[in-house]
Amino acid sequence: MDLNLKNKVIIVTGGSKGIGLGITEALINEGAIPVIVSRNKASVEVLINNIHAEGKEAHYVIAELTDPLQCKNAVEATINKYGRIDGVVNNAGVNDGVSLENGNYEDFIESLKRNLVHYYLIVHHALPELKKSKGSIVNIGSKTSLTGQGGTSGYAAANGGRNALTREWAVELLPYSIRVNALIVAECYTPLYDKWIKTFDNPEEKLEGIIKNIPLENRMTTAEEIANTVVFLLSDKSSHTTGQLIFVDGGYTHLDRAL
Repeated sequence: MDLNLKNKVIIVTGGSKGIGLGITEALINEGAIPVIVSRNKASVEVLINNIHAEGKEAHYVIAELTDPLQCKNAVEATINKYGRIDGVVNNAGVNDGVSLENGNYEDFIESLKRNLVHYYLIVHHALPELKKSKGSIVNIGSKTSLTGQGGTSGYAAANGGRNALTREWAVELLPYSIRVNALIVAECYTPLYDKWIKTFDNPEEKLEGIIKNIPLENRMTTAEEIANTVVFLLSDKSSHTTGQLIFVDGGYTHLDRAL
């Protein structure tokens, strides 16, 4: 299916690794132009060079997304380069383990900055261009906002905020025909997921216990499966879909895990 994304300029935060990389690759396959916003210069440069070597277009901007000014500069750099923005995928974040019992005010606020505030800032600064293009916004979220996880109050609160902003923006942006949706992830094996699994005394046993409770096929969701849904939501093939929290998780969040 041609999603009509050819030459569409899409900002993807955290687009050089894990789920973000899957989204970048899916956009490239559709002929879109991803602009990756990342703080990891080494990994993003390698990715962009590989994309250019294949004769395809992509760009990157180095930014620390906890810094409001750098968020603004990243959007402005995109506009200066391409003169337009057709979509935003808010993806960057980290399950940083700021808990209720052992956390503190400062760490909790920093977790919100790492995981929520830049979602607002990137879209805020991109909005004038999105209004011109009648673009689409996709916020990547986590099951922790609905199921809880334990020991990660900051991340869970941020993801609850992502869900709420999705619904709020969908309402506010109706007059501009800008669609806003969220894709909720449960279990997807990324470099950050691998790092989290390795914090347990027996990582292999922990991973096996998670996988066996994923209802559909007892396997993890792939980054490609998540990305395929993201590019659909960005495209005009989903032209009457807005304000939705869409779960690409093999039924993990809502189905009986005792199945």
